[in-house]
Amino acid sequence: MIVKPTEFARRRKKLMQHMGRNSIAILPSANEQVRSRDVNFPFRQDSDFFYLTGFDEPEAVLVLLPGRKQGQCILFNREKDPIAEIWHGHRLGQEAATETLGMDDAFPIGDIDDILPGLMEGRESIYFALGNNPEFDRRVVGWRNTIRDQVSRGASPPGEMIDLRHALHDMRLIKSRAEIKAMKVAAQVSAEAHVAAMQRCAPGLTELDIEAELLYRFARGDCRHPAYPAIVAAGANACILHYIENRGPLNDGDLLLIDAGAEYQGYAADISRTFPVNGRFTEPQKALYEWVLKAQLAAIKAVKPGNHWEQPHEAAVRVLTEGLVELGILKGEVEQLIESGAYRRFYMHKTGHWIGLDVHDVGDYRIHGEPRVLEPGMVLTIEPGYYIPAGSKGVAKKWWDIGIRIEDDILVTPDGHEVLTGGVPKQVDDIEAMMAAR
Repeated sequence: MIVKPTEFARRRKKLMQHMGRNSIAILPSANEQVRSRDVNFPFRQDSDFFYLTGFDEPEAVLVLLPGRKQGQCILFNREKDPIAEIWHGHRLGQEAATETLGMDDAFPIGDIDDILPGLMEGRESIYFALGNNPEFDRRVVGWRNTIRDQVSRGASPPGEMIDLRHALHDMRLIKSRAEIKAMKVAAQVSAEAHVAAMQRCAPGLTELDIEAELLYRFARGDCRHPAYPAIVAAGANACILHYIENRGPLNDGDLLLIDAGAEYQGYAADISRTFPVNGRFTEPQKALYEWVLKAQLAAIKAVKPGNHWEQPHEAAVRVLTEGLVELGILKGEVEQLIESGAYRRFYMHKTGHWIGLDVHDVGDYRIHGEPRVLEPGMVLTIEPGYYIPAGSKGVAKKWWDIGIRIEDDILVTPDGHEVLTGGVPKQVDDIEAMMAAR
């Protein structure tokens, strides 16, 4: 693991400092999810739980007790079970949880109903993700009610329930050096996969052929799972923002839009590139593509400390609107078209999002009603685009069925920014030259 146990311990300590001494935090792991009958989906740990533990098993609960002399960090997890481990793999158990994860104590998950109410007793506040998991909400309320039933004997139940996520997600928004290192690995593996997909692409193949190439390259790079379902959208399919059918043909003369990223040790990459199936842009395709690229570069330039969250989007919208006017797709004054939102016919999403342990990562975009100011350690995507489906009223047919998106992952640095996903070409000449060399 790139992120070491000492860093997970520092995160827990920082969160407990925010909570205050007379409180308790309770965080459950993710649950295994049934895919069909006795087959589960591949397990993916809850990001908040993983951020504080580095522990990648289901059926676990982390408990934080600031100021508790007998131990502040307690894990409830599955017991060692030789028979279960023969069938389903290794379990960490309790003894190893304290040794490898830096917990103060660990108990079998089956004992939580007996032990946790006693840990809650006397604490004023309970911190947990209220509303995130209704079943677990009921368990937390049940444990508190167990203490309430003993009030006549002097028990003191917690009186306040506080959402843990605000403080925790603010912590997650600023990446540490180790997190950035992991994200750079995910970015590099993803970039290499995109390059391989470009080199593999040719008329007569299918979107599924390209998706297979991406997944193969992810796995070869020690990223077994994608960060999200890949979008491999040829021709008109590229005008569907979240297209994931990935079964259409790659036709000569069409563009192919790929939006795909790998996950490395929990951290996501997110890259989009659009390129011609046959290796050569048509003039209409090139004209639209150059404006999207110009918009992306303008937006990336606006990523720096002190600028706010909306400034990259505003920069992209201005350039994209100028392009639509220049190409005759929209008519009118640029300022009025921006103010009226006329550009949204062809660019209907924001220019980016936070990225980290989740591909659409946590963290507020606005603080007290104002766009959040960018700070070093934040990582965001920049992904402008044009989407012009067939039948677009008032739009010449040469622009129809063209969907273009260009996306990179950008780290905010003390003196500006760093493009983490720059290993994939995006200049027209570079794309055409690389594809010509296949």
